[in-house]
Amino acid sequence: MSASPATAPEKTQAQPRGRVSKSPTRLAFERFMYNKAAVVSVIVLLVIIFISIGAPLFTHLDPTHQYLTETDAPPGGVHVLGTDKNGFDLFSRDLYGGRNDLLIGFVDTLIVMGIGILLGGLAGYYGGWVDSVIMRFCDFMLNFPFLLLIIVLTSIFNSSGVWLLIGVIAIVFWPPTTRMVRGLFLNLREAEFVLAAKMAGAGPWRIMFRHMLPNIMGTIVVNATFTMANLIAAEAALAVIGFGVQPPNPSWGNVLYDALDYFTLKGEPWVWLPPAGLLTITILCINFIGDGLRDAFDPSFEK
Repeated sequence: MSASPATAPEKTQAQPRGRVSKSPTRLAFERFMYNKAAVVSVIVLLVIIFISIGAPLFTHLDPTHQYLTETDAPPGGVHVLGTDKNGFDLFSRDLYGGRNDLLIGFVDTLIVMGIGILLGGLAGYYGGWVDSVIMRFCDFMLNFPFLLLIIVLTSIFNSSGVWLLIGVIAIVFWPPTTRMVRGLFLNLREAEFVLAAKMAGAGPWRIMFRHMLPNIMGTIVVNATFTMANLIAAEAALAVIGFGVQPPNPSWGNVLYDALDYFTLKGEPWVWLPPAGLLTITILCINFIGDGLRDAFDPSFEK
């Protein structure tokens, strides 16, 4: 008769011991997977990256070769999407063009985030004159004419290559990230774990990059996705006005630039519609992924 009361407490105590707490990373991953738009965007973006990197698998034509006897050819035969007014095969340029756009977006995002974390971290941690100098420089760069800087640098270096464009875009786009990181570091500067690290004898660099930076990494990752989308859009905008990636190197932007005339826009949609669609879809996917990451890193998110 006494056996049943003895076993009852064991069952009630087994449930708490059986519950496994999930790590913040696991919880963030589950919240991200719950966002269907973000998950679909990841898949679509991976497909676009694959067809850009694996362009030789889909076409044997050289995107930089001019077929001068077949200019403005309509779709069909060897040229799936026809050729443009310069004789370039449009299908191969649409596929290969994603390489330069994605390269610019990815590399510039790394540079911009690196500069922003370094300068914003220094400004937010030290404050005082260090903060004033960095912020005044940010204000100067935010008000400096972007297009004028590109014209000056391309004239000085007598070049319009992809890597020069990457450098110019990075120089212009780092201030907003720096200001954001500065604000985050200012909020953490007086946090208890930072004060405890100082009392333990940790140096400034260790405190900034081992203690403070991990606490804002979620916000930085989300900001990086939106920054990458803006950088890809910036390259396309520059190409449309003639200052982006220059032919014969392909990019979605300069394919659109070559299509900017009345007769092409009205009567030849196969020239401009594919690069415009790829560019739009890529930017939308990156923005949806950013929205998904923002929800994933938000502790107040609930299913």
